Amino acid sequence: MRTSSTIRTRRTVKRATRISATLAAGALALSLTACGGDDDNGGGDKGDQGGGSKTPASSVTLPKLDGESLEVAAVWTGTEQENFKKVLAEFEKRTGAKVTFVPAQDPIINFLGSKIAGGAPPDVAMLPQPGAIKQAVDKGWAKPLGAEATKELGENYSQGWQDIGKVGGKQYGVYYKAANKSLIWYNAQVFENAGAAEPKTWDELLDTAQMIYDSGVTPFSVGGADGWTLTDWFENVYLSQAGPEKYDQLAKHEIKWTDPSVKEALTTLAQIWGKDDYVAGGASGALQTEFPASVTQTFTGGDQPKAGMVYEGDFVQVNIGETKAKVGTDAKVFPFPAVGDTAPVVSGGDAAVVFEDSKAAQALATWLASPDAAAIQAKLGGFLSPNKNIDASVYPNDVQKKIAEALVAAGDDFRFDMSDQAPQAFGGTPGKGEWKTLQDFLKNPKDVAGAQAKLEADAAAAYGG
Repeated sequence: MRTSSTIRTRRTVKRATRISATLAAGALALSLTACGGDDDNGGGDKGDQGGGSKTPASSVTLPKLDGESLEVAAVWTGTEQENFKKVLAEFEKRTGAKVTFVPAQDPIINFLGSKIAGGAPPDVAMLPQPGAIKQAVDKGWAKPLGAEATKELGENYSQGWQDIGKVGGKQYGVYYKAANKSLIWYNAQVFENAGAAEPKTWDELLDTAQMIYDSGVTPFSVGGADGWTLTDWFENVYLSQAGPEKYDQLAKHEIKWTDPSVKEALTTLAQIWGKDDYVAGGASGALQTEFPASVTQTFTGGDQPKAGMVYEGDFVQVNIGETKAKVGTDAKVFPFPAVGDTAPVVSGGDAAVVFEDSKAAQALATWLASPDAAAIQAKLGGFLSPNKNIDASVYPNDVQKKIAEALVAAGDDFRFDMSDQAPQAFGGTPGKGEWKTLQDFLKNPKDVAGAQAKLEADAAAAYGG
């Protein structure tokens, strides 16, 4: 979700209006639900298919891998990492293999390059960008998925989610983890004290922010130390305001970042970013606030937290879980408001890609494409799977369940995170490209033209013209 050579393999979706309606309709009901107790139901129930390693309720056939060792690299940390390790532990139990988690750094493609140059690539890596998959393929690092993994993927994923893991018509990625990145989470007590309601439009969001400010609480927490959160802000405003066709064009750099549509989106963002009183710690404070802290400071401090709202995806629940706040009661959520005619829906994801081709590595890719694997992490919260055969009842609360159901119901109709489609140097590198320029813009939101010029210069260099 954090975040690539030019990506030409993503699926250009022509029906954004339907996805916006589908997902937004599901999301509109989110904050009306309280925490559920539906975390006692496992996923996958295709029954025994015979052969290989099976458990009674298993939906996937895996080989015996006693004595085999694997390394899996990902940028995940904290609770997210620990929850994924539980998925790997179940793979170990079913196959007899030993799996080691290797912590990686952003940008992961650079980390992998160093490991490969040193002769020690991981067997599998979780790549957070379609562009990174293409780059790994172009460099000859990534290996195509085998027949079993491809079959499992085909049974459990819509064509759109399969296609964004393809390069040159071959399947390389299993999108194990997805994200709905068009959500704003809020402190319910702050809203109640301010007499505020959930906004449905950008103008209403600004009115809500003023009400929260007037009640004595700073409206927004922004994790500006992590540039990817700022690209997500921009993408939601841009998709809703400029529309899906322009979004696709900008994602492929078919129009320039000096286009008037970009100016309009940045000017709109400045209505929030340009008001220090609306951002916890002001711009300087936001630029020193990492994403996890941007969440926790919104849900700690009683009825006087550092902020009343925080924007980011469904995975915010992991960080809320580090506080005493309960999702659905203390911590609620509404869809990112409509800036234009339709509320935006932006998705992201992390794909498992094989780097050392072996029976064990392909088996792990097969496992991660199964509903069994997704169900384990879904139960733990802060996780969203595009796997259409996962039983939604495994999600730990009704909020997460509805987000997941809406994503699956959208089928092939989704817009993938724009910066994740870009070349890594532009859309996915700390201190460079879009991340750095938007951080600079957060610091000085009056310089719209300067931000556009810098974005275009960096994009032109990264895209090759």
